[in-house]
Amino acid sequence: MIREICRDPFFLARKSEPATADDLGVAQDLLDTLAAHREGCVGMAANMIGVGKRIIAFESDGAYMVMFNPVIVKQSGPYEVEEGCLSLAGVRKTKRFRTIKVQWQNEKFQSRIRTFSGFTAQIIQHEIDHCEGVLI
Repeated sequence: MIREICRDPFFLARKSEPATADDLGVAQDLLDTLAAHREGCVGMAANMIGVGKRIIAFESDGAYMVMFNPVIVKQSGPYEVEEGCLSLAGVRKTKRFRTIKVQWQNEKFQSRIRTFSGFTAQIIQHEIDHCEGVLI
């Protein structure tokens, strides 16, 4: 189901709770909402659709990917960038890393770990910031 984009800075600034198997429907709503906004959006976190859970969805190599409870375990190559967000007006400067190693759970809640780089790494960092309540 396509959900409305949350623009409430007080809600967005709250740290998200861990996701569980009961949140699989939220992940599908997140994917549906991301697909509906594909013209201007490459990633979303669950709090952007009003759900305070650690779930992100993003575009990676032409397909969508979902992560439950993602955590960056290693990062390298810092740089400055300006980013926009569907939930927040305007663009903001922020620090990102060119390469990140992320640990997360898939839809079966099996643990995964993978290294991402470039724009995909930037998207993941932005969405994990949402999970942490960081408003860039």
